[in-house]
Amino acid sequence: MLSFSIDWATLADLSRIHCIGICAALVPSNLLATLATMGLAATERPKSQIWISAGIASLCAAAMVLHVWTWFAVGVVRVPTFVLLALASVCLGLNAGAVFQPQLFVKVYGWGRTWWMLRWRDCGS
Repeated sequence: MLSFSIDWATLADLSRIHCIGICAALVPSNLLATLATMGLAATERPKSQIWISAGIASLCAAAMVLHVWTWFAVGVVRVPTFVLLALASVCLGLNAGAVFQPQLFVKVYGWGRTWWMLRWRDCGS
């Protein structure tokens, strides 16, 4: 019988050794995926598209949380760890909001669009 086990200590060490590369990939992918989810919700796309986008963005945010926890596990408590944890938490919250309250994003998009149109209409005269 084939047995599969994960050595969590080695995986955590790998996460800490390649921190710059992991953060360089996770931060922009997390922001872009969350922005895409918010855009899909604001433009009233089908729920299936919003769910898929939110799932991808949430995986990125969860990976970032796990990466930060590997630093907390060895006692590194610094500003960048809290900033990354806050970013991941905000992105998770926005993705949950886009899935469960998409009408909020539609309303905010409508306000922003109205404000933008009024602002640029006045600048043309």
